[in-house]
Parts: sequence; structure tokens; C-alpha cells
Amino acid sequence: MSEEVIRLVNISKSYDGEEVLKGINLYILKNEFLTLLGPSGCGKTTTLRIIGGFEEPNKGEIFF
Repeated sequence: MSEEVIRLVNISKSYDGEEVLKGINLYILKNEFLTLLGPSGCGKTTTLRIIGGFEEPNKGEIFF
């Protein structure tokens, strides 16, 4: 079994009272190739910004 390198647990993020991420759970394994695909405004960039440390989630935990 591969080793987890990143885990998001119940991540939520709101801007001006509008929830843009609601209870996101995600794990990324070592040597895994991952893409985030979806329409504009679905939370792809916000999720990446949270992983990168540029945004703080309102709720949830991030493990590295």
C-alpha cells in the first residue's frame, strides 16, 4: 500500500458568507499523479491554495 503524503479532512471554506468548499475529504499518495477537473467556480483553485498554504480553511484539518 502506498504512503499518504497529503490528507484533507472535512475542509470547508467560505467567502463573504458563501460556502465554496463544503466538507472536502481528499488524500494524495506518494508518487501519485492527481488532477482536479471541474467547471469554473467549483473550488479547484481554492483547494490548491489551501494545500499550498495561501488560504486557511474555515473548518477541517490538513495533514502532510
